Amino acid sequence: MTNTGGGDPRPRGTWWREGAITATAFALCLLGGVVKDDGSTLSPPSAVAYVIAVVSCAVLPIRHRAPLAAMAVTTASGVLAPFLGLLLSPLIAAPAVITAYSYALTARTERRAVSAVALISVALLVASTPLFGALSWKDASRVGAVAAFPLVAGVLGHSVRNRRAYLAAMEERALRAEQSRDSEARRRVAEERVRIARELHDLVAHQITLANAQATVAAHLFDTRPEQTRKSLKELVETTSDALDELRATVGLLRQSGDTVSPAEPAPGLSRLPTLLESFRRAGLEVSAHQEGTARPLPPGVDLTAYRIVQEALTNVTKHAGTRSARVRLDWNRDRVTITVADDGRGARTASTAASAPSASTVGDRPPGYGLIGMRERATAVGGRLSAGRRPEGGFLVSAQLPLPPAKDATHGTDGATAVENRMADAATGEGRTGDAGAGDAL
Repeated sequence: MTNTGGGDPRPRGTWWREGAITATAFALCLLGGVVKDDGSTLSPPSAVAYVIAVVSCAVLPIRHRAPLAAMAVTTASGVLAPFLGLLLSPLIAAPAVITAYSYALTARTERRAVSAVALISVALLVASTPLFGALSWKDASRVGAVAAFPLVAGVLGHSVRNRRAYLAAMEERALRAEQSRDSEARRRVAEERVRIARELHDLVAHQITLANAQATVAAHLFDTRPEQTRKSLKELVETTSDALDELRATVGLLRQSGDTVSPAEPAPGLSRLPTLLESFRRAGLEVSAHQEGTARPLPPGVDLTAYRIVQEALTNVTKHAGTRSARVRLDWNRDRVTITVADDGRGARTASTAASAPSASTVGDRPPGYGLIGMRERATAVGGRLSAGRRPEGGFLVSAQLPLPPAKDATHGTDGATAVENRMADAATGEGRTGDAGAGDAL
């Protein structure tokens, strides 16, 4: 890069272009100085022609830094040409035409460009018009060309300026779009990380809590009831195996696009609620299930949220409630489903003194985790809300209201509802465990 003065750095190639433009204008100006209107033979340029050419072309290189001064000098040179015995033709006015183009290209406002170009055109028109004698058709064509060339150059410069502004705007828009895509990609990555972290927390907390409860029961009954201990250890193996499978499926989302991906299981939902409740029963928690209203199929996101809320709420009961029973209730309304999970425990500290619940003593002094925060975030993400707190009569209650889509197809809704109802009935019976009616009344 070189500096042209005035603090305006210009590429090195610009000097070659400016030199070519100046040399061309000098040649055209000299050629115009030898043209005669009587058609006589061309003669070498006179000293006046050289002076006009040198003066008007010498200011061309500064037309970008001082456009008005360059326009004034080139226009004055063209206007003085007739008074110095030269024929004012478009050739002699070539430097003025070049400055008109440059000013129209770089003027701050369109009004200034129009005014300057019009002033050049009018000045050359007046200077090229014969003051005495009749105006022949040759003179008329020459005068019209002298006046029209600056106007054409100004229009061309304005068009090029608009084209450059359009390309610059398109480039800026493309740059902003690329930045917006990058920002959106980063936002989606952050959201995906939060979602995966939530999934990992839910499944790990659930499975590890069950494994801890089963291991505690086995250790407590190891000396007195070997058969029950063996059964608890077998269930512990199944629980840890399920935990590994779910962990593998969730972490598999972090694979690269070219990695080999094994077929993933569908996301869990209320259809897997009986299996979930049975896993807690195997860990020693008596869970009863009850529902009111007509069940309807849920969107995948809401279905997964409902499953995770029940899972996390029962996990918290196992870890902190100090009770061996819990109740799950689903109330189906026209536009929402309400999920409640309740227990009548008195907290982990009270439970730690009870011999019938050895698992609670192992977690009584642990700090609270992020279960309630995760449940509330899940409910809010699908347009629902969640509340949790202690019950006046004792125990803890988690209640979530999740939105339902409008029932568009009665037949499809009936089929999906029947399937959910059948699974809930199986979960409620629980292989002869706690019945439905008591759970419904308790909630």
